[in-house]
Amino acid sequence: MKNRRSPFLKLALFATGLSGIVAEYILSTLATYFIGDSAVQWSLIVSVMLFSMGLGSRISKYLEGNLLIKFIGVEFALSLLVSFSSLIAYSAAGFTDYVGLIIYGMSILIGLLIGLEIPLVIRLNEEFESLKVNIASVMEKDYLGSLVGGLFFAFVGLPILGLTYTPFILGFINLLVAVGLFITVRRELGSKFNARITISSGIIILVMFGGITQAQDIIFFGEQKRYKDKVVFSAQSKYQKIVMTQWKDHYWLYLNGNQQLSTLDEDKYHEALVHPAMKLSHEVQDVLILGGGDGCAAREVLKYPSVKSITVVDLDSMMTGLATRHPILKELNEASFSNPKVKVLNADAFTWLENSNAFFDVIMIDLPDPRSVELNRMYTEEFYRICNLKLRPHGVLITQAGSPYFATKAFKCIDKSMMAAGFETLPLHNHVITLGEWGWVLGQKQDWTQGELKQRARGLRFEDIDTRWLNNEAMLMMSAFGKEIYFEVKDSIEINHIQDPVLYRYYLKGNWDLY
Repeated sequence: MKNRRSPFLKLALFATGLSGIVAEYILSTLATYFIGDSAVQWSLIVSVMLFSMGLGSRISKYLEGNLLIKFIGVEFALSLLVSFSSLIAYSAAGFTDYVGLIIYGMSILIGLLIGLEIPLVIRLNEEFESLKVNIASVMEKDYLGSLVGGLFFAFVGLPILGLTYTPFILGFINLLVAVGLFITVRRELGSKFNARITISSGIIILVMFGGITQAQDIIFFGEQKRYKDKVVFSAQSKYQKIVMTQWKDHYWLYLNGNQQLSTLDEDKYHEALVHPAMKLSHEVQDVLILGGGDGCAAREVLKYPSVKSITVVDLDSMMTGLATRHPILKELNEASFSNPKVKVLNADAFTWLENSNAFFDVIMIDLPDPRSVELNRMYTEEFYRICNLKLRPHGVLITQAGSPYFATKAFKCIDKSMMAAGFETLPLHNHVITLGEWGWVLGQKQDWTQGELKQRARGLRFEDIDTRWLNNEAMLMMSAFGKEIYFEVKDSIEINHIQDPVLYRYYLKGNWDLY
């Protein structure tokens, strides 16, 4: 009977490697969602968990007697803690601003439990194999599980099951291993331990199934607590958390907890993004929108009869799918993604543009703020040089650039990086009620000097376009900043590069406390 333990112990290590690596990814994703700065959160969560695993290994040397019982107990504890990690984080977010501490606390506990497993398995398996074979086979199974876990999270867990149900899959894997080992060795444990383990496993199964059935309600409760308005839609895509809320007759769209638009005043954003660029590049035929997954920028571009094609490149198919089919967004963007002139592609904008053979009259960058390393590269000199190459003569590039007052250094960094890529630039700004003071940087392929570009922009007329807000008077206001009496930082700003991502650090260290 004892020689049947070894396969189950090694299976347990495979499960440990799988669930451990996926637990790290889940907690890192949660930390990024609730705290921000993915590079920092992923680095810290993985480091904290590895350190905790080391502590768990150290603690394991003090465990003596009934190692099988202790190992099964560790597996049971992991099953529960991993299964409910997402639900705990979302629930806590509704009641406290310190959800980050809770996520890191769970990282430490899960790391400690995983750290206990490997030494316990080696000790339990030492009577069946020599030391060198024992350690080699144990580590092999653990590392193999890590590989499978990484593939599972990337291609199944996050994109299909999401952060709601993926943890429960991991929990059941740990539980099944523990139950299988228990069934194998139950005759060695005695009736008292058999009864306790049987009852415990039954309770854990019931609790986990209860968690699965209530998971959506718990997540929704946590989301509703987090947002002041009524949540009418919430979903986790492969790339981001998408939430829509409602206040009276108006709706808000949030990506990873950050507001993207409100139906109350989105025209003050999208009209400023689209129409100055379109007017400065006469007889526009081909337009590229990078991002813009809500469809509103495409809606504005479609107001120009000369336009023959609009290519929208947005990474998230869930977002563009919602813009195409969800009644709220479809009404807002006037079904722009169903227009035959519009082609929607779900791809990484940087890679797609770099490999594309197409050329455009206007390129619009309507992406989220550069609050992470991943988004940072879409605001680099290297990327703007690619845009320059893909623009036809007299072409115009415009990008949303965050707030010129709440993230001043980031705004000026985008402007400086575009100039380094060969554009004459024109900074623009407007007060969007629900976002605060917001900004864009428009670039032209150096047909005009900066002074000429500003003069031409200030002379633009919009009477032939159906706008809700934008007119010549608004254009004069948008291009006027006054003296830089608050944040005179232009000379100290570095150009943003892929290999030196200064922009996202400028953004995160902005003047957001003033907002």
